[in-house]
Amino acid sequence: MAKKSVASLQTGSKRLTKAIKMVKSPKTGAYTFVERIMNPEDVNDFLKK
Repeated sequence: MAKKSVASLQTGSKRLTKAIKMVKSPKTGAYTFVERIMNPEDVNDFLKK
């Protein structure tokens, strides 16, 4: 499973990060991308799941 954090976004006073994770589907075996915008502190927890 490949994973990477892509961009740092700044909106007003909040600093956000967009994380993209590639996940393999158990049914078809195809890979899909899951994207989320979150606080930079939460990125490692998101990528570990």
